[in-house]
Amino acid sequence: MKTQLFFVLILALTLASCAGGGNESSQSESAPAEKETAAAPVDNKAAGEKIFRTYCITCHGIDGKLGLNGAKDLTVSEISMEERINQVTNGKGLMTPFKDILTEEQIQQVAEYTVSLKTN
Repeated sequence: MKTQLFFVLILALTLASCAGGGNESSQSESAPAEKETAAAPVDNKAAGEKIFRTYCITCHGIDGKLGLNGAKDLTVSEISMEERINQVTNGKGLMTPFKDILTEEQIQQVAEYTVSLKTN
């Protein structure tokens, strides 16, 4: 019984140390990539789309038309870029304010991307 308990304890410690070690190497490996990305020119539309897919499609849908939880149809939105930035930054109604989640640049990118969803 003591041998089994000892084995389980050793196994748990080994797994825990491996998991911790993996995170450290991931961080050190990804840090240079982030620096390289920061130096490279940013494709604002692609960056905005990535942010939209991460944070917005749950309510607005992939095409901007979903309308879940009262989300507006972005394909018919007539609001100005300034209003879009304000709504992403501060939220509106049930919409999450992203001022503490995204940078100003990311808010600008996603606001610009939402314009591309608009149909004529």
